Amino acid sequence: MTVVRACLRGGAGGSPTAVVLEDDADGAPPGDDERRRIPVAQGTSHAVYVRPAGDTVELRFFTAEGELPACGHGTVAALALLAARHGGAGPYRATLRAGGRVFAGWAERAGELITAAFDPGPVDLREPTAEERALVLPALGLAPHEAGPDVRIAGVGRERILVPVPTRAALAALRPDMDRLRAVCDRFGLLGAYVHSEPSPEGALAARMFAPSIGVPEDLANANSTACLVAHLAGRGVHRIAVDMGDALGSQATITATADPDLRVELGGAARVVTE
Repeated sequence: MTVVRACLRGGAGGSPTAVVLEDDADGAPPGDDERRRIPVAQGTSHAVYVRPAGDTVELRFFTAEGELPACGHGTVAALALLAARHGGAGPYRATLRAGGRVFAGWAERAGELITAAFDPGPVDLREPTAEERALVLPALGLAPHEAGPDVRIAGVGRERILVPVPTRAALAALRPDMDRLRAVCDRFGLLGAYVHSEPSPEGALAARMFAPSIGVPEDLANANSTACLVAHLAGRGVHRIAVDMGDALGSQATITATADPDLRVELGGAARVVTE
């Protein structure tokens, strides 16, 4: 078991993620109940379980509440550890399997820092229903006019709601009602609420991800929601973003995402292996 800090900002901070390398030679793999206990025991929001499977590497993601079909910063953490153990010259490349899909990932070392990126898969976008908007915004502590019209439901493996606020100060001031938000997200089957500031002309912005339904009241770094956001912003001509997260939790993380004209997304971040 290794703790990897994924999605660093300026080489510091990042989201601590438990990465467990599983090997058939080690005997029977842990059960799902044990997999749920690992992030709690390690003091991390998520754990990723990594198992070689022929020509691919299988990834499974867990929080204290159960398994997730995808986890962006968990994928960055897994790629970073695999690259650190690879030890070969040049970038490390892998074919990954998670949540029923196969995709490419790569990572490259520069001293203690490892930069990783991967294809998170297609992003589904839709308008929220009137009921979704009417119930989610008050749970976040937002009046209808404070979010503006550009709210979206987006999915990479599971839907979540993207909510814009005008400034970083408005984002920092949020105090969601977690019990109310969990009930609303459970009602609509949402992973959580990803609230973000407006991007600068260079694509810099900040975000906070609230996901009490999966046992993470606030996620220090949520990469897949960042992939959803860049796919949405690409429709406004913003094809590359760098999203700062974690400041409200006393840490710092940054996630990068790009979307090409066909809306294929590349998601990435820097990482450091901390303990093993």
